[in-house]
Amino acid sequence: MSVPHEIEYHLIFRQDEEELAGAEKEYEAGQEPDDREASADRKETVKEADGGIDFTTLKKTGGVSLLYATQFQIEEYGVYKMITIGDERFLLVPDGEEAVANLPADVTMLRQPKKAYVVSTSVMDLLQAVDALDDVRLSGTKQEDWYIQAAKDAMADGDMLYAGKYNQPDYEKIISENCDVAIENTMILHNPEVKEKLEALGIPVLVERSSYETHPLGRLEWIRLYGVLFGKEEQADAFYQEQVAKVEPIMKKDATDQTMAFFYVTSNGSVNVRKPGDYIAKMIQLAGGSYLPQAVKEDDENALSTMNMQMEDFYAQAKDADILIYNSTIEGELDSVDTLLAKSPLFADFKAVKEGKVYCTTADFFQETTGIASFIEDLHAVMTGDTSHELKYLKEVK
Repeated sequence: MSVPHEIEYHLIFRQDEEELAGAEKEYEAGQEPDDREASADRKETVKEADGGIDFTTLKKTGGVSLLYATQFQIEEYGVYKMITIGDERFLLVPDGEEAVANLPADVTMLRQPKKAYVVSTSVMDLLQAVDALDDVRLSGTKQEDWYIQAAKDAMADGDMLYAGKYNQPDYEKIISENCDVAIENTMILHNPEVKEKLEALGIPVLVERSSYETHPLGRLEWIRLYGVLFGKEEQADAFYQEQVAKVEPIMKKDATDQTMAFFYVTSNGSVNVRKPGDYIAKMIQLAGGSYLPQAVKEDDENALSTMNMQMEDFYAQAKDADILIYNSTIEGELDSVDTLLAKSPLFADFKAVKEGKVYCTTADFFQETTGIASFIEDLHAVMTGDTSHELKYLKEVK
């Protein structure tokens, strides 16, 4: 390679590095022209906050009243909305409105997304419910791993592309597709360098905290945040009110005398259960039942919502449960009671097995975040013996 050619190559590399404002150190110098143009466009988008309306002139005009959610809030400043999640704040600028200058240091300006990168799987179903999938360009889940058919179809048609999971995003694809927001869950906090790199590229990173909600309907209420974010506020509010109306009558009924265990058997033979404070346990309570097992050792009280127990300990605490629900998400659905017995012969002595009250969740249950109300209805029907109710997320195991 000649010396002049080597110098020219080096200069192009430095130019790309500056345009990407702190992108990966090993970003390839031979970037396609479209990628460089996308980077330049993004740089202009970030800089537009230098002009426009002065934030100090905006006055708070109202806010969104939440019913159950506690992990986010939305304040209104005229047509602009301030979204607060944890200690992070985003000023949402609607389509067609001016940018806002002189933002506080802890506030990120965010325009209504048109090419979102959705990494948190729990968010996709909420976006589908408000008809916002057209504004999702990138997915953190592969096509074959989606149970949400609309997302699977969008990826099959090329309308949505895989851009890597939370800890290994495809930065080049994210840049070339002009991604305008990354929606992550709290797993990203285990890889803070990824969040920092995305932000260095001018991509706002919204870390959703729905898993921290103490009430199941609080988790579902995050659909209202995405309604605001994607300009689908009316659809989101209507959907949420409809779901609340489905379950509040159940919540007001007297509790049943039914006990229920929710679990799965791990590959090493231990039993994974939900802690009593977990949202699954709370849905069982809202449906009128009592969750088993209740006993949790003090040293197991950590941030995780699940814990593993030895089979013998699970047997001692849950053998008299009226109903068993097997969590199919990890180990797959049970096709028969014999499959359960093959995992441990101790299950033969469980009351629910003897009385034929064994169920398993459907494989799509945890991805379909909008199904919280329907799952509570399923639980209530199983507890009360309502055979007229068509189960959606539970399957009877015979």
